[in-house]
Amino acid sequence: MKSVCVFCGSSAGNRPEYAEAANRLGREIARRGMTLVYGAGNVGLMGIVADACLAEGGRVVGFIPESLLEREVGHRGITELYVTRTMHERKQGMSDLADAFIALPGGIGTFEELFEILTWAQLGIHRKPVGVLNTAGFYDPLLALMDHAVAERFLRPEHRALLLSEPDDTTALLDRLAAYTPPAVEKWIDRGEE
Repeated sequence: MKSVCVFCGSSAGNRPEYAEAANRLGREIARRGMTLVYGAGNVGLMGIVADACLAEGGRVVGFIPESLLEREVGHRGITELYVTRTMHERKQGMSDLADAFIALPGGIGTFEELFEILTWAQLGIHRKPVGVLNTAGFYDPLLALMDHAVAERFLRPEHRALLLSEPDDTTALLDRLAAYTPPAVEKWIDRGEE
C-alpha cells in the first residue's frame, strides 16, 4: 500500500477530536512513506490532513475541479496539484492514484465519495480497501444504517464488511487496510434464487 485517498470535510466540525484525528492520520501516512491523495482543499479537515502530512515530510497529491479551486481555497503548497474540468474527473483521478481509501468526518460530499468508492468495490470495479475513522462515533449512524440494510436484505453481509471501521486509531485502521483481502461474492442477492 503506497498511497491512501482521504475523503473528509472542508469544514473542521464542532469537536476538536475531528481536527486531531485528521492531524494524526496525515502524520501517520507520511511516517509510513505513503502518499496522501485527497481533494486538494486548504480548508477544514482537508487542509489539516494535508498540512500534517507535509509537516512530516510526506507527499501530498490533490485533485480539484477548476470551478472549486477558488471556492474551496485550493491548496497551493502540496506536492502535486491537479486541476480537473469536472467532479467526475477529480474522483477518477483520486481513485486511480490510491491504493486504499479512508473517510474522516464530513458532509454530503464526503458521504458521496465514500459510497461511490464502496459501490465500485461492491461491483468489482476495484478491489481496494475502504475504511472510516469513526472519530467520536461520527459514523455510528451510517454503520447502523448499513447493518439495517443487511437485516432487510438489501445488502449482503460480505458487502457490508467492505467498509472497515476503527473508532479513532489511525495505526489500527491503516494496518487493517494494508492486510485487506477483498471478498469474492456477487453483488446481487436474489439473482438465481427461487
